[in-house]
Amino acid sequence: MPSPHRIALLFNANKVYDRHVLTGIGQYLTSTRVEWDLFMEEDFRCRTVGIHHWRGDGIIADFDDPIVGETLCGLPLPVVAVGGSYADPANYPEGIPYVATDNAKLVRLAYDHLIDQGLQRFAFYGLPPTPSNRWALEREQAFLGMTRVDNLEGQVFRGSPTSAGGWGIAQEAIADWVRSLPKPIGIIAVTDARARHLLQACIVADVPVPAEIAVVGIDNDPIAQLLSRIPLTSVIQGAEEMGHTAARLLHQMLHGGRLAEQRIVVPPKGINVQASSRHEPMNNQYVMRALHYIRQYACLGIKTDQVADYVGVSRTLLEEHFKRELKLTVHQAILRHKLQTARRMLVDSAVPLADVAVRSGFTSLQYMYAVFRRELGCTPRQYAEGLQGGEGAPDDVEGLAVVDDTAP
Repeated sequence: MPSPHRIALLFNANKVYDRHVLTGIGQYLTSTRVEWDLFMEEDFRCRTVGIHHWRGDGIIADFDDPIVGETLCGLPLPVVAVGGSYADPANYPEGIPYVATDNAKLVRLAYDHLIDQGLQRFAFYGLPPTPSNRWALEREQAFLGMTRVDNLEGQVFRGSPTSAGGWGIAQEAIADWVRSLPKPIGIIAVTDARARHLLQACIVADVPVPAEIAVVGIDNDPIAQLLSRIPLTSVIQGAEEMGHTAARLLHQMLHGGRLAEQRIVVPPKGINVQASSRHEPMNNQYVMRALHYIRQYACLGIKTDQVADYVGVSRTLLEEHFKRELKLTVHQAILRHKLQTARRMLVDSAVPLADVAVRSGFTSLQYMYAVFRRELGCTPRQYAEGLQGGEGAPDDVEGLAVVDDTAP
């Protein structure tokens, strides 16, 4: 048997995008039974140190880092680049095959989704320009191009680099920007990490999401979802397909393929729509503020009186506004949010049902079972089994009446 090719993978595994690319590379190796001896630097900051002295057969690398690109150009062995797409072809490295995420289509998917929500104002929350953030500028320019075509003024805020020491100042700056925006407005964040910062700033600024600001991120990062009080809508990059494609190109090059000028741009896989962008035009300020509070704290066991205190009106008056605007009581709205949260969690079969109940705000597993039977006609376990079996979910609970009761 011939010795396996020694391949270096130069990626930052701390980034969800890079991890998905690496997953795609692994899927290619598994599906083709290719034997590669893989090298990955444990500390990504050292991934190019001594690479010129590395005695290997090929490299797949993240070229969004300009240092990586400068270091690898001219190496006498096959190299495949992975990174963001560019409107100007001159920005691609010469003589190296390149697999790119389609920055323009990522933004287009987010932009069209916000239009579908009935919004007519749009903004973009990006990153300060640095050599390693060229992809962020491409997304920003794509956004501005789309609003320009539609004869709209697209507002851009880049903020500052985030660090623990400067986070308080940075967050207040985002909150000030959020307060200054005309509303309602849809905002596209350049990444899920920036989208999460934006959601936090909206809470600080006391601006309801998505009633006044609808937010869409990019990456579909499960960590960002887990750490956000309001579930985040996010565009899903085709990063795994990028990794699979990059591995295929390198495989061909290792066997004599000449692919130096190959350029492959991979479109996004879709968009994961969650509460942060589900904008519903609403004129009633009391109901809008109440729903903002419910989205943040329903799973912590809040009561109707607490919602009324936050809004600044009596419980009786708030109930009247809810019945007039939503045909629901405040308690029903709280319960509906708990049910939505539980349904999202049941997608992951590894989460115990007792944990689902606690994290969704139900006072007991038995109470969650009772609500599921009453509202969805099945138990939580049956609902989860239906998801795993590909039967799909029942109609969205937004359309359910949600019976009011005196249960905790």
